[in-house]
Amino acid sequence: MSKLASHRPTIEAFSTRPARPASRGAAHLPPPAFRPVQLAKLVDRVPAGDRWIHEMKYDGYRILVAVGGGEARAYTRSGLDWSGRFPSILSEAGKLKVRSALIDGEAVVIDAQGRSSFQALQNALKGDPASIDFYAFDLLQLDGEDLTRLPLLERKAKLEGILPAKNPILRYCDHIQGRGEELLNRFCDAGLEGVISKLADSDYVGARDGSWLKIKCIKRQEFVLVGWTPSDKDRAFRSLILGIHDGGKLRFAGKVGTGFDTAEMARLMKTMAPLEQSAATVEAPRAEVRGAHWIRPKLVAEIAYTEMTNEGTLRHPSYLGLREDKKPEAVALETERHTATLPAPATSTIAISNRGRVIYPESNITKGQLADHYAAVAEIMLPWVGSRPISLVRCPQGRAKKCFFQKHDAGSFGDKVHHVGITEKDGHEEPYLYVDDADGLMTCVQMGTIELHGWGARIEDVEKADRLVFDLDPDEGLDFEAVRAAAFQFRDILKSLGLTTFPMLTGGKGVHVIAPLTPQ
Repeated sequence: MSKLASHRPTIEAFSTRPARPASRGAAHLPPPAFRPVQLAKLVDRVPAGDRWIHEMKYDGYRILVAVGGGEARAYTRSGLDWSGRFPSILSEAGKLKVRSALIDGEAVVIDAQGRSSFQALQNALKGDPASIDFYAFDLLQLDGEDLTRLPLLERKAKLEGILPAKNPILRYCDHIQGRGEELLNRFCDAGLEGVISKLADSDYVGARDGSWLKIKCIKRQEFVLVGWTPSDKDRAFRSLILGIHDGGKLRFAGKVGTGFDTAEMARLMKTMAPLEQSAATVEAPRAEVRGAHWIRPKLVAEIAYTEMTNEGTLRHPSYLGLREDKKPEAVALETERHTATLPAPATSTIAISNRGRVIYPESNITKGQLADHYAAVAEIMLPWVGSRPISLVRCPQGRAKKCFFQKHDAGSFGDKVHHVGITEKDGHEEPYLYVDDADGLMTCVQMGTIELHGWGARIEDVEKADRLVFDLDPDEGLDFEAVRAAAFQFRDILKSLGLTTFPMLTGGKGVHVIAPLTPQ
């Protein structure tokens, strides 16, 4: 019998899809490289209508599985290579009858009640990785072909076709079309995580473009551990002190005193003790943190809670486990958006003022035309500029007047442009800017931005680069053909080192030769 217990509500019970197509085998290609994953926006209710399909929301680690050349690799959502943590999954993936494939899914452990359990997954990673399953829900590449521009339902059909029918480890994530509210109610009644809703005809966009939505049965997210309070009983500590990034600064978010057994408390103490410091990590009410042991903000924990108070602290929190796939600098408060007010995917609701203002006097291009350009390219631009620190060139009155360079901010851009705390060379932290959707991108344009320069690393870990850029600019008197020839020469040199590259035009005559990297 499947590990999904028969008494539990499943999507299969709703599904009326046809039988699976047959798999096929062929000569191998190398495993595809990591690429940015599509992210879901948190919303307050399931979208209605048959334009949306609905999948189960799992409680695990998001991973990309890359298969090819008789081997398989696993990447986290930020691109870190975690292949050594999922030997059973990769062993089965390596047997797939494909030349190559890049599969998006979730690594989970199913508990005795048929539910995915993050705590059980944590335990399995420490001692029993063979008990970890992989639920596959999207296919980005197959046999050397990029599938991301195909409609979602076509990608899922191809995915189901390459997965074995009754494999105990590699599992296809089923879905229903329409009836999402009914599915959510049944899942919540059964104590499950929630629902992921996706536009049936959408492309795969490596950003948070709005075509994927998540609706949770209970509130939960990551928080930064900033300390602990001592216990007067026979236990390692009384509670953990939590922090969250808000407006580019780490603030107090409350305490959590439930959800851990004796073994987990001992593990936490062993992990926290080397991080202890004398200075308070966050400002907090004295009565709340009396006797606190503060630690450097290096650990991230998953916390469930009922609500957040007006003071910004959690009510009825419960500890679920430490997370290693997200850095503390990237932990910011996630708030629900109203489904009814969401714009279409990769579009923006940001109003652009002074559309007639001339931004580029030499070509008579206006602010409105520049905004329309960024709106048109948002979908293909976000995977490269989203969820990574950005530096902006701003010319609020146009290039003929004062322009300036900006890389961090204390909140003047509003809530559509986010902040990630990054430690500077002198040891203090600054709030750097980042965007993750079209609203954030268009807010930058509204604020007079004419150029966006993204870092070569993502906010999940800014110390680990995911791309190498060679910037080729011609000297006076050299035409574009010379730069073009140099770009091809760079491509060949880098290929000899095992790096696959692609070119990107910059300005009038410049070329960037870009080599994607596995962050490490």
